[in-house]
Amino acid sequence: MLLCIPTVKLFRVQQRHNFSSLAKRFSLTGKLPLDPQTQASLDKDFLPWLERIAGSKITDTLTIGKSTYGRSLFASKVIHAGDCILKVPFNACCSNRNFQQITPDELPPDIRVSLADEVGNVGKLAAVLISEKKMGQKSRWVPYISRLPQPAEMHSTIFWGEDEFSMIRCSAVHKETLKQKVQIEKEFSFVAQAYKQHCPMVTEPPDLEDFMYAYALVGSRAWETSKGISLIPFADFMNHDRLSASIFISDEEKQLSEVTADRNYSPGDEVFIKYGEFSNATLMLDFGFTLPYNIHDEVQIQMVVPNDDPLRNMKLGLLWTHHTRTVKDINIFHSSCDSFTIKEVKSAIGKGRGIPQSLRAFARVLSCTIPQELNDLSKEAAQNDGRLARLPLKDRSRELEAHKILLSHINRLIEDHSACIKDMEESKCYFGSQRLVVRRQMARDLLYGELRVLRSAAEWLSHYCTALFTETSLYNSNIPMN
Repeated sequence: MLLCIPTVKLFRVQQRHNFSSLAKRFSLTGKLPLDPQTQASLDKDFLPWLERIAGSKITDTLTIGKSTYGRSLFASKVIHAGDCILKVPFNACCSNRNFQQITPDELPPDIRVSLADEVGNVGKLAAVLISEKKMGQKSRWVPYISRLPQPAEMHSTIFWGEDEFSMIRCSAVHKETLKQKVQIEKEFSFVAQAYKQHCPMVTEPPDLEDFMYAYALVGSRAWETSKGISLIPFADFMNHDRLSASIFISDEEKQLSEVTADRNYSPGDEVFIKYGEFSNATLMLDFGFTLPYNIHDEVQIQMVVPNDDPLRNMKLGLLWTHHTRTVKDINIFHSSCDSFTIKEVKSAIGKGRGIPQSLRAFARVLSCTIPQELNDLSKEAAQNDGRLARLPLKDRSRELEAHKILLSHINRLIEDHSACIKDMEESKCYFGSQRLVVRRQMARDLLYGELRVLRSAAEWLSHYCTALFTETSLYNSNIPMN
């Protein structure tokens, strides 16, 4: 995901690139455990090099070290809450070589023009990263590139093998991963063609494996600004703490971005920043990390009008006519007219917060059995705000049927998730690689989190259906018999 740098007014850019994201590395506890050798392995060379090419001071209080989860930023001296701990000047321009950000503008002009309409910014920046890496020691960015995670250290789902991938077959992450890989391959074909056409003397043109690796690095590390995206060495080594209140602020007047500490740090403490609130689906797809109990977990579900429904064409037409603009959320998925994202429902007797009204509306449309019912829904929508079936159906038995359809669908998803979990738990891997151990744990975190969300929705729907059934039964019992 792209890391969004808010303006000084704390406006966070919520729009995302095709397969970008808004967060980076999450630990299991929100704070990364330190390697016992951290103090001995502090990277004392990188920051002086970066400040030298930037021509400005970046920080007086931070240094790079290694934690169990990779390179991280640590306090080199006492830091007090409110102190500015990191500054990144806006000097990333291509008219001179004195800048500290890597941008798509560093592509050769002919290639940049060739890719203008065919490849997104993430793909373009990935091509830059590949070019710099192939230059080896001749690249001005070699101190940075040499410190980036290696392919074997990355666990986003685009790198999973077939057996590993099958563990999450019941989750929408499976489908989203396939879509992402197709998009990456499509963009790679344009990049490869551009190099072949405009740089025929290049002895080692990019290959798909290199491009996918670079694409994943950019997608998880790049920062999004008003001028596009860029890799910001040093700043992207800062890890996320979900309890942190520190964020990256972009100040147009000062022409720099900066981070202010939200707490006190002692020398040797890892320093954190907060990127946002993200589900395990997002973390897994884009970064290869999960939380064992992620309160932000959610599930994407898809519902369709059955092919054998006599009113199928009429329902599809009605749904399309009243379909509002696609609503994007801050995670990897977005809702359309037949795809919905549900969150954990906190109370079985509450208002069902977490189950989208658009999903319940879809179920109400599905429950209709005669054209007049659909016509009534269309008229009701026209008389209100244009949104279809957002109010409970006046026919309580039909309202009950709609939610029974939805409950049945979610119960099937619960069965699918339970089956996947059972298969995974029964598949012992005592002699599996460390990579497989990590990815099994990620799959476990994802599936158990989604199962928790689904069960909460099913519990609420079951309670709602019971209440409707009771109401309908009492109503029918009071109808006089002829």
